Amino acid sequence: MTVGELAADGCARILADGHPMPILGLGVWQIPDGASCVNAVRWALDLGYRHIDTAQLYENEASVGRALRESGVPREEVFITTKFLPDYTDPVAKAEQSLRRLGVDWVDLYLVHWPHGDPVRAWPGMERARERGLARSIGISNFGVGDLAAVLAAGTIAPVVNQVKLSPVYYRRALLDACRQRDVVVEAYSSLGTGQHLRHPVVRRVAARVDRTPAQVLLRWCLQHELLVIPKSTHQERIAENAQIFDFTLSPQDMAELDALDRTKGTGQASERHILRGALRRARAVIKI
Repeated sequence: MTVGELAADGCARILADGHPMPILGLGVWQIPDGASCVNAVRWALDLGYRHIDTAQLYENEASVGRALRESGVPREEVFITTKFLPDYTDPVAKAEQSLRRLGVDWVDLYLVHWPHGDPVRAWPGMERARERGLARSIGISNFGVGDLAAVLAAGTIAPVVNQVKLSPVYYRRALLDACRQRDVVVEAYSSLGTGQHLRHPVVRRVAARVDRTPAQVLLRWCLQHELLVIPKSTHQERIAENAQIFDFTLSPQDMAELDALDRTKGTGQASERHILRGALRRARAVIKI
């Protein structure tokens, strides 16, 4: 099924620039380059996933590309996201390197991985990457309300996606509202809390009530808040389980109980400071500065 057919089937969103983006994807954060990553992506594609999310920082783009080639799924049927490592290099040059590692002619979505102290600095290069056809859509990740406003004010092409850490425990209402008002689709990562949220008693209670797994409940919560989701797993059975979220609905009571788990007080911030500090440390190790 093509990405356009997924949109017609209700399994993809149409972005502000007119391109369809699958609601469900596989994230490959923290999956090492090599067999683990290749297998995870192959399993996902075999199970019908048509959206793979990687990044320059993850250092596994080559494995994503290898898995795509080995899968036999046509390139135009798979939505590929990668992210610009926000160092002080050119996003265009970095995109070209990503395309070589992935073995593709374009990515469907190219994101600035985080603001890195100046939310606007990388944006002109992101716009050039789109204009040159290296990326069909461009967006941002870990950008709060103020960061988003700065990019919109400074740029000539608006970001169409903001990828943010979101779950019932990190339910950033003000940020979600700001993105919706500006026609920016919000994509949730770490919706399972790297496994920690699966053990929460409220999540488990809702899961028992709807006869679903805790992971499916957490991902369904995202869908009912109009979020895109990219759960990560290296286990074939869990990749399959995470895809079974389109055939049930959480009740208003279920949603209210999950919404009440929020620890952020409805913040407009995109990420906690310690998370961004950790990302910066990893980035410095990668680029050796």
